[in-house]
Amino acid sequence: MKSGLIQLARARVHGRLWPIAQTALAAVGAWYVAVLLGVDSRPGFASIAAVVSLGAAFGERRQRAVQLIAGVMLGIVLADLLVRAIGYGLPQIGVLVGLAMLAAIILGGSELLVTEAAVSAILVATLSSTPEMRLLEVLIGGGVGLAVHMLLFPPDPRLGVARAASSAFGELGTVLRDGAAALAAIDVREAESASHAAEGLETRVAELRHAVLLGTDTARWAPLRRPTRAELDRYARAVGYLELAARGARILARNVRIYVRSGRPAQAELAQAMGELARAAWELPAQFDEPWRSGDVLQTALRAAGRATAAGARHPDLAVNEIAGQVRSIAIDIVKASEASETANSALIEAPTEELLAAVPLPATP
Repeated sequence: MKSGLIQLARARVHGRLWPIAQTALAAVGAWYVAVLLGVDSRPGFASIAAVVSLGAAFGERRQRAVQLIAGVMLGIVLADLLVRAIGYGLPQIGVLVGLAMLAAIILGGSELLVTEAAVSAILVATLSSTPEMRLLEVLIGGGVGLAVHMLLFPPDPRLGVARAASSAFGELGTVLRDGAAALAAIDVREAESASHAAEGLETRVAELRHAVLLGTDTARWAPLRRPTRAELDRYARAVGYLELAARGARILARNVRIYVRSGRPAQAELAQAMGELARAAWELPAQFDEPWRSGDVLQTALRAAGRATAAGARHPDLAVNEIAGQVRSIAIDIVKASEASETANSALIEAPTEELLAAVPLPATP
């Protein structure tokens, strides 16, 4: 029992110790900077601003942290004006919170800014330092928080991007794998599983795009991380082709489900092509760290396209040819994503789909 609780605690703490240490350092640093500058002998607002700034910065772009600081300052100014008008007290706190939030909404603030305006209103109504000192403390705390996160100890922008890429390409592979199982056994449950996975692909692609933007933003403002910008560009180039593959996968999953529900015969060769394409999708993220894998991705994807072409040629069924065409299209998107991750200028990227497919060797007829 005790060991289980320890393991659970370790699992929950894993990956969060560094943000906790950064936050503690920023809070202490903001306090000392404010004291050294003679702002206040007990500058609680400086530490609070540093903590909330870091809370916004983790997992978000720099603009969100700046927006949060602006929200804190807005709340302080509005709350101070209202306190002077209506005085202190418990009822006044409620009025302050409501009016500060309404003012932030009227000014076009986001949900984050509105919330911070309310928090700041409560702090102004309960802490005794002067408004001018509070504004200085907010600026100091926010600046220290951003400096700690972005300049002194910036996160490695590659980690979040790599995780998002593995998730997105992994989900694409899951769609193809489940679709292959559905075609091989005419299994409605596998077809539904493929459709369900396809529905989540758009979210995964959006998460990858956001991770690339966040990573690029972090690398731009962190001097020690600038060499990673070239690596992030590789991910950015591949996102567009992944998005095309995700669209094709959603159509593919829908057509596989329709085919399976119609009671048509199993398609072993087409299922094999989709299975190979799934392996190519799963293998692709690894080539960002191990470029030599790109050859395997290309060969596997093009082989899958060749099998799909052969399966469509052997079956006059329109539904089979539609599925085969979508497999070929996704294969080409994976090929171009693989090439884009290596170089911005590639003959394969520029080549028309028909030219790539023409170069695919077809499997021998059994």
